[in-house]
Amino acid sequence: MKLLVDAGEACREYQEKTLHNLACRRLQLDEIWAFCYAKAKNVPTAKAAPERAGDIWTWTALDADTKLMVSWIVGDRSGQTANAFIADLAGRLANRVQITSDGHKPYLEAIEQAFGSAVDYAQLVKIYGQTEEGQRRYSPPECVGAERHTVTGAPDPDHISTSYVERSNLTIRMSNRRFTRLTNAFSKKAENHMHAFSIFAMHYNFARQHKTLRVTPAMQAGIADHIWTYEEIAALTDRASN
Repeated sequence: MKLLVDAGEACREYQEKTLHNLACRRLQLDEIWAFCYAKAKNVPTAKAAPERAGDIWTWTALDADTKLMVSWIVGDRSGQTANAFIADLAGRLANRVQITSDGHKPYLEAIEQAFGSAVDYAQLVKIYGQTEEGQRRYSPPECVGAERHTVTGAPDPDHISTSYVERSNLTIRMSNRRFTRLTNAFSKKAENHMHAFSIFAMHYNFARQHKTLRVTPAMQAGIADHIWTYEEIAALTDRASN
C-alpha cells in the first residue's frame, strides 16, 4: 500500500506540472462510477466503514483530437466536486475550447463559473427507455436517442459528442480492477482509489500507444517525444522519494 501511495503521488505530481498550457480544441467530459468499501445502500449496515465509504465518481476530461486525459478528479457527484474539476481543467488550457458534457446539471454552474462566456459549450442529453426484457440488475436502460443543447457560445454541431470519453471509460474499467464490476477488487479507501487512478492516467497518457494514433496521447499533444516505459514511470517514484 505504501508503494501504491508513493507511486500515485509521484504520477499525480508529474502530470500536475506537465499538463499545462495545452492547445486543446475539443474536450469531452464524463463521470465514471465505482464504490469504496461498500455500495452506498450497504454502508449503513457495513462494519467499520471508513468516512468516505460508498459510491465514488471519477470525473475525466478527454481531448477529442489527441485523446489526452487532460484533467480528472475523484469525489462524489456534487456541484462542489464539479466546480473543483472544471476549475482545474480551465487552468490547464491555453485557448478557447469547445466542451461537450452529458446532461449532469452541476456542469452548468461549474463551467459558467470557470469559463464565463469564453467557451463553446454544449450538453449531449441521452434519452433512455426500458429494454425488452425489462429492468434487471446490472442491466442499464436502453439509450433510444440523444438531444444536443447549446449552452454557451457557438459549439460546432458536428463535434457535440461524448463518444471518445465514453470509450475511455471502457478502457478505465478494463485496465483497472478497482473499477471492474461484480468483483471483490474494489477500493477499500478513497485515497487509494485516487492513487491507483493517478498511476492509470500516467500510463494512459504517456506509456499506452493509442491504436488509432499509433503514438501515445502525450506524444500527439506534443508534451512527450517518446513512448514511456514502465521503468521510466517507476523512476518517478524513486526521484520523488529522494
